[in-house]
Amino acid sequence: MRITFLLILLFIQLNLSLAQVSVEQLELIHGSHNVGFIHYKTFDSSRTYNRIYDWTNVNIPRPIPVSIWYPSDENISSIESLVVLDYMNILKEEEEWEHLPDEQILNWFYYPNTPSNQNHLKEPTSAYPEIIPAKEKFPAIVYAPGYQASSIENFALCEFLASYGYVVISSPSRGTENRFFEGGTEKDMETQAQDIEFLIKEIKQYPYADQNKIATIGFSYGGLSNVLAKMRDDNIRAIVSLDGSIKYQYKTLKKSPFHNIEKVNVPFIHFSQKEIPHEVLIEDKIDSALNTEFEFYDNLKYSEAYHFQFHNLTHSYFSTLGVLFQTRDKRQDKSDVEIMESYRWMSIYTLNFLNAYLKNDSHGLEFLRREPDKNTNQTRLISKTTKPAANRKFSFRDFNDTASRKNYKNLEKLYDSLINVYPTLELPEGNLNNLGLQLIFNPQKSEFGISIFLLATIIYPESANLWDSLAEGYLFIGESKKAIQSFEKSLELYPQNQNAINRLNELRKAVNK
Repeated sequence: MRITFLLILLFIQLNLSLAQVSVEQLELIHGSHNVGFIHYKTFDSSRTYNRIYDWTNVNIPRPIPVSIWYPSDENISSIESLVVLDYMNILKEEEEWEHLPDEQILNWFYYPNTPSNQNHLKEPTSAYPEIIPAKEKFPAIVYAPGYQASSIENFALCEFLASYGYVVISSPSRGTENRFFEGGTEKDMETQAQDIEFLIKEIKQYPYADQNKIATIGFSYGGLSNVLAKMRDDNIRAIVSLDGSIKYQYKTLKKSPFHNIEKVNVPFIHFSQKEIPHEVLIEDKIDSALNTEFEFYDNLKYSEAYHFQFHNLTHSYFSTLGVLFQTRDKRQDKSDVEIMESYRWMSIYTLNFLNAYLKNDSHGLEFLRREPDKNTNQTRLISKTTKPAANRKFSFRDFNDTASRKNYKNLEKLYDSLINVYPTLELPEGNLNNLGLQLIFNPQKSEFGISIFLLATIIYPESANLWDSLAEGYLFIGESKKAIQSFEKSLELYPQNQNAINRLNELRKAVNK
């Protein structure tokens, strides 16, 4: 009997030791690329900021600490990877305690100074500092952290995505005037959305980032701000919400003058935490509606939308730092093994979503559309709902935004492809003429205007006015022979075109001199 008891006790102790979390035990299987990492500080001179712990009235341009994970093919056999402490030193810098001794990090910030957490600081990660980027262009992901959180809070996910050919850029979540939020207000949200827009401009400076394929990932409060950023910025092509506050604080977003749910017309995926137990709702004074209501998702019209609920994850564990360092809530949290498993699947679903919509990967789309138990071989790990995007009229503005992202190249092919998807698409002659002239008379965009007029004359070949405008465009950029041909075409269609008559006389005189 005593031997049996000791064996049972040994078995329990063994399982407890195996359950302890670590970066390695997340078991994220990485892609073919090594992962490079850089961190630096830049400034947004359009906004001011006060370093609150410096106890000074002096304001400075808004500092933007930037963390970037990127794919690399450099040989790393002789290079040491970052350890978790390296990331925590970035957290220390972003909290404006740069000179705090390393041994104080766990005492000073959010996580308990336990032996297991101390051991986490020594763990190697999968990122290598400042190695050479791969010589390709990769889709870019802007990661928006949670409430007042660090750029590195989800480093394991960022490393994972970079290994599969994504560039991930992030900055800390900070208040408008200083380090601190006001309390999750509209002002806080607008500020983080502006930071996201700043990072979009920042990542476009890097030759390995594809500026035509940009998505956002937001955890917690960042999952509210990144939706606002999409409403403000058409560069964003897909949105990932890691238990984002868009589910819990949509009322805050609706206060923004930029709120327009019809602007969220790109694929959207939301990962929800497990249902909050009744006792926790009562003790923590949480509105029970948070378990059931999702007004934003319900109101989406033009977005192909996914909602996955992870039944083994509470809110904190959608971030790497939460999984590693957060004290478990005995009232509701699952085991460490279950938490790590669900974090792994959350990362895999994020990757497949981005592959589907930024890389047009059919396997990623099939993965998303299968029932979760077919992917995980478990029946109660994840549940999902989906919403197809409603058909919407594709406007002239939509056409121009699309053409602009493609630098106005291959417009005839673009037009044909759009007509197949939107048979009622109309590009009015007057709009094309106006847009073409706007572009032509901008010396930096004149060639774009020529492209618009070449398309316009294909759609409206009998328009003397369009041929006349195309001729003016050629004349503006010094293409006299092409200008003459286009003016002649305009006159052929409308012999009374006095502008074409006058221009041709001038051009022919210039040629005969």
